[in-house]
Amino acid sequence: MNSHEKPWGIPGGVLAGLLLVLMAVLVGGAALRESVTIDEVAHIGAGVSYLQRLDLRMNPEHPPLPKVLAALPLVCRGVRADYSHISWTSSEKFLPAFLGQWVFGDWLLERWNDPKSVLAWARLPMLLVTLALGCAVYLYARRLGGMWGGLLCLSVFVSTPAFLAFGPLVHTDLAVTLFSLLALWTFAEMWQQPNRRNVVLFGLSLAGALLSKFTAGVLFVAFVAFVLSLRWRGVPGQPGNKPELRQWKRTRRWATLKGVLYAALAVYAFYFVFSWRQPTSALERFGTGPAALLLRRLLMPALLYLGGVLWVVVSGRRGTFLLGHAYSQGVWFYFPVVFALKSSLGFLGLLLLAAATGISKKVRGETSSAAIPAQFVLHWRVLWVSLLVFTGVCLLSPLDISIRHFSVPIVLLIILLAPLPRMLGELQRRSLALAGAATVVALAVSCLFTAVHAYPYYLPYINALSLGRPSYALVNDSNVDWNQGLPEVRRFAEQQELQKIALDQYGFSDVSAFVPQAYPWNCQTPTQEVAGKWVTLSAANLLEARNCAWLLKYPRETLAGGSIYAVRLPAQIPAAGNAGGPPLPSEYRTFGGLPFETRGLFSHVIQNPNDLPRAADWMQTAFSTLSKSQGPPPKFPWER
Repeated sequence: MNSHEKPWGIPGGVLAGLLLVLMAVLVGGAALRESVTIDEVAHIGAGVSYLQRLDLRMNPEHPPLPKVLAALPLVCRGVRADYSHISWTSSEKFLPAFLGQWVFGDWLLERWNDPKSVLAWARLPMLLVTLALGCAVYLYARRLGGMWGGLLCLSVFVSTPAFLAFGPLVHTDLAVTLFSLLALWTFAEMWQQPNRRNVVLFGLSLAGALLSKFTAGVLFVAFVAFVLSLRWRGVPGQPGNKPELRQWKRTRRWATLKGVLYAALAVYAFYFVFSWRQPTSALERFGTGPAALLLRRLLMPALLYLGGVLWVVVSGRRGTFLLGHAYSQGVWFYFPVVFALKSSLGFLGLLLLAAATGISKKVRGETSSAAIPAQFVLHWRVLWVSLLVFTGVCLLSPLDISIRHFSVPIVLLIILLAPLPRMLGELQRRSLALAGAATVVALAVSCLFTAVHAYPYYLPYINALSLGRPSYALVNDSNVDWNQGLPEVRRFAEQQELQKIALDQYGFSDVSAFVPQAYPWNCQTPTQEVAGKWVTLSAANLLEARNCAWLLKYPRETLAGGSIYAVRLPAQIPAAGNAGGPPLPSEYRTFGGLPFETRGLFSHVIQNPNDLPRAADWMQTAFSTLSKSQGPPPKFPWER
């Protein structure tokens, strides 16, 4: 791109705007058809409490920024929350708060307010965050690859099923992706020109990432990896003389440290403000005098942030399910497989074409012109080094539950497509260049076609590499269902003229607001009450969260694009262990592979909030029992 070319000039800006409008229509339309997802129950209620009470007790396992953004329109519109409710008053300590947040969030969404209105307004800021990420992708890709490179990357971004599925939902992954991308780009800007403006922008971007998700700490590894890469190969503007090189690096390292300091101060200030009215009883060992109380208040932000990081480290391990197999913990090939299955084939084709074109240019030694403008070579280095770092961390992660946790690598992969149009245009053979350009256009259009064709069922999307196998047989968790398809159950019940319908949901919230006809059942332990009737269940309960493949022997209908199934049971259900019957107790499976049924616990306290104190004590005892390997956890206190 020429230095005088405006990033949002015509016609690029117009086409980019149309692509973003298309994404907004697809994402917004899909979101308005969906029920509240599992994590949104906790995140929406927590965000509202942050703004109304300046108290961060709810959902401490995630930083507050995305939740605050989602809650802004709700608080401005006068959303109601009852802070005398036991879910709030009993949640001063960490473990009771971890349990109480689900009760508080569910009651705020479905008991104290209109759930559809709350959900729509809470998702609006997250939709804007997603569109802002699209703007950043276009602007940065255009700098790297010109107008056509920018439009190519934006076309892929707005049509990526993962972003269409999770973009409007109230969670942390798209927010941390946006701020991580901004942090990486401003880091490159700062290393190119370490002036005060670039240092401040870097610090603010880094703070946004750290306030969005605790795993944003991976950015520090990426920064170090980039600096180490300079020893292997320099970048334009890097001095060759050793004394000058040392001074050049020293100046930029100092600028980086100042940026990190600014970020730390911003994070501290954010936590300080939003925890201003939160009790500091967790620090009562420092005393109760005026000086001690002041010290406790000053230390509270650090305690909250570091406590959240510690919780991620301690709890960031869960069983996973992939390609029909259950694993006790994450496996290194999880994200490559899930990415291949849940990306559009056009995107995968563009990645292969870009790799082949780049390798071809290297082999042929075509160096007449650089694929990346000289002023952005440093930025390019930062991006691809960061891609390697983030991908490596994902491969090593013991927590493999969703494609959304791969959002940062996906965005970086998209931006690395930016030089492709320019590289194809520089091919020496005209016919080959035209064929390559036509292929790029065809693949980009196929991506957009996939997005439109898959509407509105983006969350369970899976491409033709599945070879016809359904998503529940290949992937897990929110790659299949996140409780977003409950309105489809209501429509099915109305079509069948059913006054009641059994529902085995993937989550644990009160579904009555979205499916008034629903009542709970467990597909592993069916009773004669459901015999001969239509029942519904999350697709993830068929093989992953429960062992209910026996239901596939009976007539069924697919709902919500494959997230939910409706099954017509026989008049007489075979006994457990028999053909066509439910599994034996020894073959039961649980949510996340945990040794006890968490969904039953959470569902009970949502319906019976007065049992929250007993449930919190039970959780503490259960975790202690399991850590000492003394057998199964005790029964729930209300089952004794």
